[in-house]
Amino acid sequence: MAIRSLRYVASVGANVPKPVACIGGALQQQQPPFIGHIARVGAGAPSTSAAASWSASGTSVRFFSALHHHPSAQGSDRRFDRIVAERNLCAPKVHTMVNARTVATQEISRSIQLFTDKPRNVEKDQQTLRLKQQCDRPAVLIISWLNARQKHLAKYAQLYIDQGFDVFCTHITPWQLLWPVKGTQLVAAEIVKFLKNNDFKHGLVLHGFSVGGYLWGECLVHIARDLPNYQVVLDRVIGQVWDSAADITEISVGVPKALFPKNPTLQSALKKYMLYHMKAFHEPATSHYIRSSQMFHTNLLRCPALFLISKTDPVGTVEANTRVKDSWEQSGVKTTVKCWDRSPHVGHFMKHRDEYVDVLFHHLRQLNLPSLKQDALLRAKL
Repeated sequence: MAIRSLRYVASVGANVPKPVACIGGALQQQQPPFIGHIARVGAGAPSTSAAASWSASGTSVRFFSALHHHPSAQGSDRRFDRIVAERNLCAPKVHTMVNARTVATQEISRSIQLFTDKPRNVEKDQQTLRLKQQCDRPAVLIISWLNARQKHLAKYAQLYIDQGFDVFCTHITPWQLLWPVKGTQLVAAEIVKFLKNNDFKHGLVLHGFSVGGYLWGECLVHIARDLPNYQVVLDRVIGQVWDSAADITEISVGVPKALFPKNPTLQSALKKYMLYHMKAFHEPATSHYIRSSQMFHTNLLRCPALFLISKTDPVGTVEANTRVKDSWEQSGVKTTVKCWDRSPHVGHFMKHRDEYVDVLFHHLRQLNLPSLKQDALLRAKL
């Protein structure tokens, strides 16, 4: 059974979930064939709980509940409404409310999505990925964890949307992780092209999770090859947040847990394969992991960084994140660390919502984003 499942996972290509299609008012979900299998054993298969759909000019948009119940939430979604309302950054407390119950997603490319509180017909140039209508607000790029579910990403997107951000999200698949030359590096090139060809005049924030650190490292490798041409990308990033960032040393632990979170037998089998894969395919795979890790530790960015970690996280370990923090501080990067005693991998928000929101919003206020200045003055008067 373990061998068959591993073969099945290995056969998963770089397929991206298809948009929800609305036909005659009936909701239909188009899924790749592997989604059902992963959904039963993994924590992050693309969501099948779309709430509604919208289509205009041939553009499909998906809706996901931003406050959808999650098993680990323990009925605290109502409390989440209060938290967001109390900590809204862009308006006085007396006027802050969470009215949006859903967020919509629209594909910019195969690996980049736009999250919005209402449907938008976003036009872009297919070759350059430049948006016809440029962002008139601060933007955040969420670099998701492996096999992240849309409904869980929607929770983070809602946090930023409520503060007046445009939210973009990118991801890689397990297959793209295993074969970086034909997988992750193509996604990284697409991300860099998108960031370069759009203005982001009001600032760009990175919010990465787990394997997102590796993906951003590949982006930095791509940028470093032609730094004069891509320096503008680095200049546009004014802040960064790293939640449970995983280093190369934890890949063999993180991938099995992401794919089979409740099956120790398959975790063990896949871990053995990952160790074999990294040893047998050093040139086409492991050498690129190492280079990405080196670039992530060096970090061409000099903007303030927030690390969100836990002492009990076996994937984004305290030791690995501390090494990154120390390296960045030596380069002059201002860093802040929030470390919880007990919290699951990429589960800090679900486990410690109050503290998570407080720390995150405090970090965002330090970035002097244009849309946050007025609120900061208002709060200072209260």
